[in-house]
Amino acid sequence: MPRRWRNLLKVRESETVGRPTAEQIERLFVGSAPRHTRGDVARLAGVSPQLSQRIWRALGFATPADDTRAFTDADVRALRRVAGLLDGELIDEETVVRMARALGQTTARLAQWQSEIIIGAMLDRDEPPGDEEMAGVMETTRRLLPDFEALLVHVWRAQLAAAGTRLLAMADLNAETVPGRLTLAVGFADLVSFTQVSRELDEQGLAELVETFESKASDVIAGHGARLVKTLGDEVLFTAPTAEQAARIALDLVDVLREEGREVRVGLSYGPVLPTMGDVFGTTVNLAARLTAIARPCTVLVDPGVAEAVEGSPGLVIQRIRRRPARGLGLIQPHLLRRS
Repeated sequence: MPRRWRNLLKVRESETVGRPTAEQIERLFVGSAPRHTRGDVARLAGVSPQLSQRIWRALGFATPADDTRAFTDADVRALRRVAGLLDGELIDEETVVRMARALGQTTARLAQWQSEIIIGAMLDRDEPPGDEEMAGVMETTRRLLPDFEALLVHVWRAQLAAAGTRLLAMADLNAETVPGRLTLAVGFADLVSFTQVSRELDEQGLAELVETFESKASDVIAGHGARLVKTLGDEVLFTAPTAEQAARIALDLVDVLREEGREVRVGLSYGPVLPTMGDVFGTTVNLAARLTAIARPCTVLVDPGVAEAVEGSPGLVIQRIRRRPARGLGLIQPHLLRRS
């Protein structure tokens, strides 16, 4: 057990040291044990059973049997809030379900990720945890939970502010764009030889490789005021309001990962995209992916849109190379981006 966690792993004297039960975990995080059926929670919250079930599924939870007491008082209170929003006609049912799906998918990954971090930091990776260690994790979680909850709300609000600012800026840049579409720079960064490297590493080494890649990429992208859209293990997808921002991100990614002893290749394109469910779609995205696939290690390939936009920018040089076939897009005209 890591020494720095020993004090945190000491449980209160009033607590029984032992492996935590599902009921104890439920009480720790939601405040009460399940005691309501599906019908109960819908009736108490004042919504239809059909809407209650749609929301529950959208949040990512399994549908319990009709007579199973799977819902807590906290579930009732949350559903009452939804009912209040609907009664006030602030949003409609379809919007509620879509919001629930966004919330469920995002927080499910967040909860899993944070759990893995805490457990990985507190427990010995080479030894199976005993009852005392598991109880210690529970106690540490209890002590950390209020601060984590406050930080979560703060960061969420800050991210909303950042998203709103980006959307406002993009609306100004895309005044003539078709509604529902935005003109953005899209970039893919791909770890070179990931399949071969993954065969040479054990599970822990592979996990560290992926985490280092994602964390370095995230830092670079955020540092330039752009957005990390998603990570795919050996690949990241990002967007930037301008082609020049994306170009400087791409070159920095190559340099930063090279310092880590890793090679990446990057593809950039600039054009209209369709933002949906936090992701982006369209030919511009596909073109960036195709450019990444044909790029050589430690190089950045861009489409004509990026090339034209960054031509003459300080510190950037564009070199036109021969046209290449790209699956689903025909012949494309890549340009090599490098520092002057």
